[in-house]
Amino acid sequence: MKKFDVLLGFDMETDVGSWTPFYEGLVHGTPRVLEIFRQHGAAGTFYFTGEAAREHPEIARSVRAAGHEVGAHSLFHETVGDSLFPIPGMRPLLAHEVKPRLELNTAWVEEAAGVRPRSFRCPRLFGSTTVCNALNELGYVSDASYPMYFYRERLTPYHPHRDDWAREGDLSLVEIPNFADMTMESHDEHGRDRDQWPLFRTESADALLQRIDRFLAFLGGKGISRGVLCFYFHPWEFHPMPQGLIRYGEGAVEPQPFIVKNCGDYAVEQFSNLLAGLKQRGGEFKTAEDIAARWR
Repeated sequence: MKKFDVLLGFDMETDVGSWTPFYEGLVHGTPRVLEIFRQHGAAGTFYFTGEAAREHPEIARSVRAAGHEVGAHSLFHETVGDSLFPIPGMRPLLAHEVKPRLELNTAWVEEAAGVRPRSFRCPRLFGSTTVCNALNELGYVSDASYPMYFYRERLTPYHPHRDDWAREGDLSLVEIPNFADMTMESHDEHGRDRDQWPLFRTESADALLQRIDRFLAFLGGKGISRGVLCFYFHPWEFHPMPQGLIRYGEGAVEPQPFIVKNCGDYAVEQFSNLLAGLKQRGGEFKTAEDIAARWR
């Protein structure tokens, strides 16, 4: 049985993928996630927005106390990189805004958790060359923003190029691609149906493990002896989310059904099954910083 590295990354943000201002999932879902990690002897990286860390420093401290890595995830879950597809009302930061916002994100997380973050992930995997250069200058060692389903070229961690983050280069930063099932034919213009999220709870851990098996075989066929499976999850998936219209302030949002499907107990059960399945296949749980250290 071949070994492979597993990065269990959690994006620590407001409920329903930042479509609300609420933190019910962060407060109530995070302890459930930490308990599953404890049961399986797993380690992971928790990427906090600056606001999430500042609003709930006790959650950031609990993650660190449990032995996991505390990372960063933008200031307010804004689009810091290049948009891969349009989202109403969301505009990317201008290039000159990126580094100051990342500096503030870093400071807020460090203030809350008591440790300076060294790993980053862009909201919605909307990364960019500007982001990578800024992270490199700020001393980050890893970025886990590369969406394999979209760019399709990088299959393992790499050092990005300072002129094009999707190419290999000489930045000291290590870019960790988020795996996707590259064996399947996509029927989505952006390739999103190849992606991993949120299959573990919209269907099951077994459905995701089938994709994992295909991906590992795909890597073997490419001669890659030890791959890295990078995941992204959210604490709100482990706490029941509202169905239908969510009202707040002067308006309301209605997420597509798959966004909130099976959040809560089913997600907890299937996440535990997923970790068990990964261990059975030879997966070894690592933090983003651990993976960066091996690839630097």
